[in-house]
Amino acid sequence: MQHIRSYHPAGVITDPPVDVVTLPHDLRHLRRKLLHLSNGDMVMLDLKDAVLFHHGDRLVLDNGDTVEVRAAPEKLFEVTARDALHLIELAWHLGNRHLSAQIEEGRILILRDHVIRSMLEGLGAIVTEVEEPFQPARGAYHSHGGHSHGHHD
Repeated sequence: MQHIRSYHPAGVITDPPVDVVTLPHDLRHLRRKLLHLSNGDMVMLDLKDAVLFHHGDRLVLDNGDTVEVRAAPEKLFEVTARDALHLIELAWHLGNRHLSAQIEEGRILILRDHVIRSMLEGLGAIVTEVEEPFQPARGAYHSHGGHSHGHHD
């Protein structure tokens, strides 16, 4: 079984990966774990520190080949607003409830929660069900090694 002891951020390596591992957002914070690749193989991830992986990051196998981390599609709500100020207000309400959110220009993505949906619609938001990869913003107090990638080559 191959091992992974280092990684690189998305975009650093341009050669194609030998395989991929697809994980939802809550399973991409890793230090040591047996990973199941798309081809059915397994590899052992064994890093010095826990890392919050992003879509496109590359895991480096013992032989130098790489495996790409992919964000799995998840059931989300897409939150849109009547204007930019309204979107900021909606983001404040979500943050006040400590919800994970992917904030983009023109929309916010959150995990589906029908109580939160009702609150947002009551605040005038348009809430649509979508299924796509989820990369929530990290909180100010979230420790993940600074996503410095702690290369241990």
